[in-house]
Amino acid sequence: MARKLPRLERVLDAPALASVAYGEVASSIYFALGIIALHALGFTPAVLGLMGALFLVVALSYAEGTASIRETGGAATFVRVAFNDLAGFLTGWVLFLDYLIVIALSALFFAHYLGAALGIHSIARKPGDAIVGCLLIAAIAAVRLLRRTRLYTFGIAVPLLDLVTQLLLVVLGFALLFSGSALTRGLSLGTTPTWHQIVFALPLAMLAYTGLETVSNLAEEARRPGRDLPRSLFSGIGAVVVIYVLIALVGLSAFPQTNGTTALGVQWLRAPIMGIVSALQLHLPHWFGNVLRVYVGLTGALVLLAAATTSISGFCRLAYSLGEHGQLPRAFGRLNRRTLVSPAAVLSAAAISIAMVIFATLHHRGVTFLASLFSFGVLLAFTAAQLAVVKLRVTQPDLRRPFRVPLGIRIGGAVIPVPSLVGALLTGAVFVAAMVTHVGARYGGPVWLLGGLVVYFLVRHGSGAGLLEHVAAADEQALPPEAEFSRILVPMKLGEIGEEMVATAVKLAQERRASVEALFVVRVPLDLPLDAPLPEVEEQAAASLAEAAALGADNGVEVVGRAVRARSIGEAIVQAAAEGGADLIVLGSSPRWRRQSRFFSPTVDYVLRKTPAEVLIVAFPQGVLEEAHR
Repeated sequence: MARKLPRLERVLDAPALASVAYGEVASSIYFALGIIALHALGFTPAVLGLMGALFLVVALSYAEGTASIRETGGAATFVRVAFNDLAGFLTGWVLFLDYLIVIALSALFFAHYLGAALGIHSIARKPGDAIVGCLLIAAIAAVRLLRRTRLYTFGIAVPLLDLVTQLLLVVLGFALLFSGSALTRGLSLGTTPTWHQIVFALPLAMLAYTGLETVSNLAEEARRPGRDLPRSLFSGIGAVVVIYVLIALVGLSAFPQTNGTTALGVQWLRAPIMGIVSALQLHLPHWFGNVLRVYVGLTGALVLLAAATTSISGFCRLAYSLGEHGQLPRAFGRLNRRTLVSPAAVLSAAAISIAMVIFATLHHRGVTFLASLFSFGVLLAFTAAQLAVVKLRVTQPDLRRPFRVPLGIRIGGAVIPVPSLVGALLTGAVFVAAMVTHVGARYGGPVWLLGGLVVYFLVRHGSGAGLLEHVAAADEQALPPEAEFSRILVPMKLGEIGEEMVATAVKLAQERRASVEALFVVRVPLDLPLDAPLPEVEEQAAASLAEAAALGADNGVEVVGRAVRARSIGEAIVQAAAEGGADLIVLGSSPRWRRQSRFFSPTVDYVLRKTPAEVLIVAFPQGVLEEAHR
């Protein structure tokens, strides 16, 4: 199966994915710590650690699902493939809610960190924070509509800065603030806090672990999703859980509970990390304390800006997945060729999240309401995702799984992953707790779901498709099912066109159990002997062939590569196909030739006329790839 562009590009490697994972999850501590501490009090570190362990269990299922189904959409895609389109849509719809809440809270709290850093107190209180938050969301949306941004260009720098900042606070906090007696002062589990407060805090703690969906949504942009995504998830998330518990210990040491509450969840509710900084300033030289305040405040503002930006991107990726599978209007499934986003998705995300910022400002408990509403969506999605992984183990036991959830038990002909079953039960139980104790989850969640059902029914009714019917992506091109190929030849090409051609060949080979030969033609100029040394090109050939072999191994397909020297690339391809007995050749068609009368390049045209094998041409629209073409 090949996709016509515009589409998402496979450009993210393991370091970029790990940094995105850390940055996405770790950003939420800047707005979640105070909300959780308000209810869990001195048990906040324990609550964060407990829910962090559950989050890691959930990540196991996400790693298997993402590595097996290399499409954007996260849990919505797992559930759609495992069950049906309606179930997948409902999962995606509640995840929309989570993205919007993260955007709103990040933008709203951005003003508090920026104001504290610069000493501009007017933007760190009502209504200045709401005005700044709304303007920030509008600005992000405008930039995303006008230009194409690359997540990986700033996806490493900001998380590294965040990690350094949080480690600095942990080191200073344990040296100057930590106190075991302060943490336990006045605490009595069941009384202060009450059991109701603990149960109330457990779902809220999920707000501290945002970003798992955003990372899994990068499946179509990872170079080796089967290998890189699982490693990135666990390395990023594992570090976050440890840092969270340590920061919570420092924060509750600085602001222990007094009379059933803590200043971390009242005075510093909208800037809890700045509360820790204010406590540290009492123990530091005046100049150093001021520098620390400015540094942490600006870092927090930058991290929240990045969180809002990447959450809008995550919203757009999810909308793209639902739109191209007939679960949202088609406008959401069409990417702008210049910016690679759906304008409809960007505008929708901006408008709804701005409305949430205004609501959180006008309602006296608006922030807590949004946090509880977040728990409704994320817990429902986590439960559905884990059940989907279990279902796929039963219905598609032969599905290629580069990563598998460990500790499986064989039931009948399927190996059922125990962590996925246990995780689904636990997230389901916390979901029930949220519905019982949280007004936002109990009332706001079902209302949001009902609105989604109306949208889904109207979309399916308008297209004439059934509610449970699977709708294939409009830009999918599949070879006829009767087409059988045993040997596929894919000529290598530098850049993204070459990567797309290899990915297409590997996918076809995986579906038809065929072998793949990757061919790199070293074109030797006429003024040089055929065996003239060309070290730079030969190094490029070796690197490209190694990349093709790795991609094949990642998908369970053996890719045999070889480099040949020739005067004409087309002649070399035809000769290699004849010598190797290839019955299918995968070629790429660059856009510049289609602006001319010949439509195809001389190389593609020659292969079409001379080879006896079938030829599959992957067409690339104008404006998406600017490469050196054949």
